[in-house]
Amino acid sequence: MQRLLRTYLTMLCALCATGTLEAAPALPLPPEPVQAQEQEDSIKVSLVTFYPGSEPHNIWGHSEIRVQQGPIDLYFNYGVFDFQAPAFMWRFMLGETDYMCVPVPRAYATMGMEGRRMVEQELNLPQDRALMVKEFLWNNAQPENCTYRYKFLSDNCSTRPRDIIEMAAGEGLQYPAMSDTTVTYRDILAHYCRNYSWERFGIDLVLGWDTDTVLDQRATMFIPMLLMDAVADATVNYGDTTMALVRATTVPVDASTDGKIKPPTPWYLSPMAFALLVLALTLLVSVRDWRRHDVSRWFDTILFTAGGIAGCILLFLIFFSTHEATSPNINIVWLHPLLLLLAVLPWFKKTRGAARWLHALNALLVALLMLAWPWQPQVGNVAFFPLMAALITRSLTNVWLGSQNTRGPTSK
Repeated sequence: MQRLLRTYLTMLCALCATGTLEAAPALPLPPEPVQAQEQEDSIKVSLVTFYPGSEPHNIWGHSEIRVQQGPIDLYFNYGVFDFQAPAFMWRFMLGETDYMCVPVPRAYATMGMEGRRMVEQELNLPQDRALMVKEFLWNNAQPENCTYRYKFLSDNCSTRPRDIIEMAAGEGLQYPAMSDTTVTYRDILAHYCRNYSWERFGIDLVLGWDTDTVLDQRATMFIPMLLMDAVADATVNYGDTTMALVRATTVPVDASTDGKIKPPTPWYLSPMAFALLVLALTLLVSVRDWRRHDVSRWFDTILFTAGGIAGCILLFLIFFSTHEATSPNINIVWLHPLLLLLAVLPWFKKTRGAARWLHALNALLVALLMLAWPWQPQVGNVAFFPLMAALITRSLTNVWLGSQNTRGPTSK
């Protein structure tokens, strides 16, 4: 149960970091450049991409926009948050957390990014458009303008630079054709979680079927590396001239192209191994119960309490949170708050009849969901199915043996 709760909370943090968030040091705004200096030095605008790290909040990579002009050299970071803000955790759960755009001096640009591949793409922008980007970013970084409502799929540290690049390049910007026209958010998230089976389990659990929508070219750029790839092959028309959007590409940190990632989760520590263990224990306890003609209520209390807590989290995300793609979510059919009643009601003699009816309804719903799964729109995690089978097994055991269970404490 502790492992499951940790997974749910970890995935909430990871989902709110898609794109990704990097907590930059608290730095004062640099002094505004002198106007005379602006006229003398050309402006260079670059997209900077940091490859994935090894922690849940940075396995998706990170994007920034670098602006250089004479002595001015700033990295504009849209992934800064204030953990000390009032009601931060509550707003975080609601999906109403605000993040900030902060200009970071070059000396601090790689803080927290050590060992991660860093790619810089200088954009082919005329000076008037480069100046427009610089002024936009500077204005956006002012205290009265710097906050924005973060959305992990549509408004993050990768989509913000994308939108700024599109604003600067104008209607003449053309991205390369997509190589895969059937990719979904879940496909992309699964790729970056390929070594982290518990993170993928959590994503599949809390994200509903909107995550399985086929994406267009722009939507895929919520991941920094995919934005980098699209920009690398993009072209832009300025009048009658067509040129590459990227003037030059450098690799300041030449590390692995996979990012700084951990080894794959060992199979014996994976969600599937855990789910199969739960199912095996369920079958062993159920066989023992049939032989004894009695129900092991202690086991049901543990199993259905864990499922009920998960159901409460899903219910909150579906009906109260503004996090993207958490509603609708088919997982609420097999993990729902009513499971908490099944953990409690069998302990009291007067409520065992109601518990048996709830168990019958639960077994029917979960069994129908398993049968209908191939025809519903949401992609599931393979580890879900042993867990669903365990819930069905215990509910059926309670339906048939519950009336014979006379052991343990009863109410008067």
